[in-house]
Amino acid sequence: MHWILLILTALLVNCSGKKKPATVKGGDWSNNHSVSYQSEVNTREQLKIGVYLAHHKELSMSMTSTGLRYQIIKNNPKGKLGEPGKVALATLKIELLDGTICYETDPEFLEEIPIDHNDRESGLNEALKLMRVGEKAKMVLPSHLAHGLVGDLQKIPPLSILIIDVELINLE
Repeated sequence: MHWILLILTALLVNCSGKKKPATVKGGDWSNNHSVSYQSEVNTREQLKIGVYLAHHKELSMSMTSTGLRYQIIKNNPKGKLGEPGKVALATLKIELLDGTICYETDPEFLEEIPIDHNDRESGLNEALKLMRVGEKAKMVLPSHLAHGLVGDLQKIPPLSILIIDVELINLE
């Protein structure tokens, strides 16, 4: 019985101490380190996107305040604009910056994407709100608008920039 009390006391003393912050090479991981790391990732990604666009001169993309780059490839000014709460019926092709196709909609079916109420890429949701029914667009999503630090744990690796081709067929 004394051994059990001794072990429990040792565990309580051990667990009640201050937790040490995670360490990184050269010191502790801090909020400042997180911010500088994200800034470095963003700078590198913007350079990669710049190189991609320099090699694809046919693209003339606009950029939103979040960093989403997009171009409407097929315009439909009379189409209904995507909005939160609507379900977008669309076709998608999602690929990595190097051209590796990760996902592509089966031509027999449409993707049903509830705008702003899904677990899809936040950049895709943003783009769907900029599109009208009947339009096709190409977009470049930096990793923070795609799947971030971990990827999708299937076909999209961590910190991946995505190229998405989307056609907005209808809204429900």
